[in-house]
Amino acid sequence: MMRARIPLLLLLGILFLASLSVSFGIREQHESQDVSVSRGKNNPFYFNSDRWFRTLFRNQFGHLRVLQRFDQRSNQLQNLENYRVVEFESKPNTLLLPHHADADFLLVVLNGRAVLTLVNPDGRDSYILEQGHAQKIPAGTIFFLVNPDDNENLRIIKLAVPVNNPHRFQDFFLSSTEAQQSYLQGFSKNILEASFDSDIKEINRVLFGEERQQQQQGQESQQEGVIVELKREQIRELTKHAKSSSKKSLSSEDEPFNLRNQKPIYSNKFGAFYEITPKKNPQLRDLDVFLSYVDIKEGSLLLPHYNSKAIVILVINEGKANIELVGLKEEQQQQQQQDERLEVQRYRAEVSEHDVFVIPAGHPVAIDATSNLNFFAFGINAENNQRNFLAGEKDNVISEIPTEVLDLAFPAPGEKVEKLIEKQSRSHFVDAQPEEQQSRGHSTE
Repeated sequence: MMRARIPLLLLLGILFLASLSVSFGIREQHESQDVSVSRGKNNPFYFNSDRWFRTLFRNQFGHLRVLQRFDQRSNQLQNLENYRVVEFESKPNTLLLPHHADADFLLVVLNGRAVLTLVNPDGRDSYILEQGHAQKIPAGTIFFLVNPDDNENLRIIKLAVPVNNPHRFQDFFLSSTEAQQSYLQGFSKNILEASFDSDIKEINRVLFGEERQQQQQGQESQQEGVIVELKREQIRELTKHAKSSSKKSLSSEDEPFNLRNQKPIYSNKFGAFYEITPKKNPQLRDLDVFLSYVDIKEGSLLLPHYNSKAIVILVINEGKANIELVGLKEEQQQQQQQDERLEVQRYRAEVSEHDVFVIPAGHPVAIDATSNLNFFAFGINAENNQRNFLAGEKDNVISEIPTEVLDLAFPAPGEKVEKLIEKQSRSHFVDAQPEEQQSRGHSTE
């Protein structure tokens, strides 16, 4: 009997601690002394935007940045070794020059409007993308991006899945600019002349601009890098055949899809949670990834929950929040001594715009919005994932445990535990203010 009871107590104790410490309002000054808390730079799941992104390219028209490798930050993120996060931002009326990469990309528009063109041997397809749109770009596909807006910056996040080497990918640009050489310049004179049936001088002049570079020595180049400015007539020409998919909630096999053009899977006055899973979209099925888009109002809480299989990479788009993630102490996971008491570790982070936070599978997490909050999330290893909530009326996995088992697992009688678990009448999103504080003022609905 005791051998069956102890593991259950440990498991439910960890889960219930996450639920109690966040959703029922136990504040920092009242925290138990035996719960370890990890914050800021010591938190292996938190990637501050200013510190952990490395700039690949920057000029006056925009930038490309890549997040540090997940597995280099913590051993707990080793299963994300072959995933990278790339950020692209460009000013109005600009073009990201044509290129391809040895990685599959899942592109999501965070802010602004874009025209994405995918080029293949049998033609090209152009799409108008707005906030919330997503599109898979298969490895080796040449693509370019236009920001056609006159006023708003374009911001895009890409999940990269390298195909040659784990964690490492390369961008191959056709153009020769101050930022990089054209990859065509890597071929020998004989190969180039035979391939284009032209003299090498003509090839250099037309493709690589060597004469122009010589003429412009000491002067500013027309192309300073991989992001360049466009004229209005150029934008009109590049966008006139672009397809609009703003009314589509789910895509065909190859076309963009918008997370916000369908009903949220969870919603109330405190927040809305949109999600597309691999079952609903062939592009996501290929990558075994789900995509989430979440809005939370200031002062609201996304209740404690955990994902059964998926590792979630959360990207803050707008706003600020406190995130609390519950796990076990890392050193105990690596080498647990016999009869050693398992200790809970709380990983806490104050996140803001452009920050990244990783939620490992099975780890309870809660998100407290300290301002109006919007974030996107990539769920890695998404097939057959189950999201289990630890509080609230619906989808509350603890409420499905029989009273007789609750009676054995917790110090209070099972009926009282059940009453506490079922006290929260809302689901998924709630007011972050503790109930005892609400009762001192007037309740609003």
